[in-house]
Amino acid sequence: MNPRLKSLHPYPFQKLAGLKAGLDAPSSLSSISLAVGEPKHPPPENALKALRENLDAVSRYPSTRGSNQIRRAMSAWLIERFKLEPGSIDPDHHVLPVNGTREALFAIAQAVVDPSEKNSLIICPNPFYQIYEGAAVLSGASVKMLNCLADNDFLPCFDELSCEELERCELMYLCTPGNPTGAVMSVNYLQKAIKLARQYNFVLVSDECYSELYYDSPPPGLLQAAHELERNNFTNCLVFHSLSKRSNLPGLRSGLVAGDKAIIEQFFQYRTYHGSAMSELVQSASIEAWSDELHVEENRKLYDEKFDDVIEALSSVCSLEKPSAGFYLWLNVKPYQAFLDTMRSGENKTSYSLDELFARGLYHQYNVTVLPGSYLSRDIAGHNPGQGFVRLALVAQKPDCIEAARRIAEFIEKGMRSA
Repeated sequence: MNPRLKSLHPYPFQKLAGLKAGLDAPSSLSSISLAVGEPKHPPPENALKALRENLDAVSRYPSTRGSNQIRRAMSAWLIERFKLEPGSIDPDHHVLPVNGTREALFAIAQAVVDPSEKNSLIICPNPFYQIYEGAAVLSGASVKMLNCLADNDFLPCFDELSCEELERCELMYLCTPGNPTGAVMSVNYLQKAIKLARQYNFVLVSDECYSELYYDSPPPGLLQAAHELERNNFTNCLVFHSLSKRSNLPGLRSGLVAGDKAIIEQFFQYRTYHGSAMSELVQSASIEAWSDELHVEENRKLYDEKFDDVIEALSSVCSLEKPSAGFYLWLNVKPYQAFLDTMRSGENKTSYSLDELFARGLYHQYNVTVLPGSYLSRDIAGHNPGQGFVRLALVAQKPDCIEAARRIAEFIEKGMRSA
């Protein structure tokens, strides 16, 4: 077996299952989960119709590059959405379909990292999507994480990187809008990253799967920043987009990677051996989804309404702002330390972080599941930026989200009175 497998951390939801093990939740209250970012809104009917009408496609092997039609649909969407010049995204050279961004975000590290280089480094934000870390570990690279704190608007600070680390870097992961905070990187911020990538010759990967869930202005993307920096120059840049959040199609496993045509071509070669061609059936539905914006607008409206109602339901116990994008609330539970500390008991009195205590207590008393923020981050320089936060995924139907928020408020109010 690959010995690097032993270095992988358990996935956050494995840790969450362990945290809840042995706890009973009140059966009188319906179970509500805000833990997993799995969209529950209706998927677009045109995509479902395409699935029903193209079932014969399962009898054919798909092409790794995908059909001309899907690459054209993806290219057209990228150009329109990110204000690129017509023709700047060539369907034959700048874009590939992928089976969801999760597998592709993992695979790109395996394709990029030089196995003969013993000092390779992959840089990523902290907190982070755990695929970044796992991809780095299994590629054989070391991992450098940049803490994303309120002091720097929950964005990684490139100034913390030394010249030696930048020279070792082969790949840097960015996530904008960010998971779990919803923080959005500006064009200037992205251009700073692009300049570093070109100066030190590493691949810059921007995970933009939450880019279409925004509540004011559309978040800029890496290709947009690169284009504004230097017309039609996407050197060193790759973006990853998905239909999971945009179109409520997580089970379709459909996404795209686009950018630097030289990297795309080498990634294509890797994928021909990786065996990750997208089914023609999935392609037919994806073409419809990428080509329609009406369902995306409706999707944003549903999340917008839920954020307003949930924030209002929590207003008696905390002050929260709607994030710029995404469907998560990053709830700070450190103000409730006094009552959370009273929940420590027996031999476990020092073993749980505040966010774990909050998640355990909320589940045990109110049958609501949330994800401890420390499960999405690592201790770096003596600090875990996720500790003391819990992530609330507002993916359930609006009545359930409001009910969960009401229970959270009651849990906090009750605890504060007893502390």
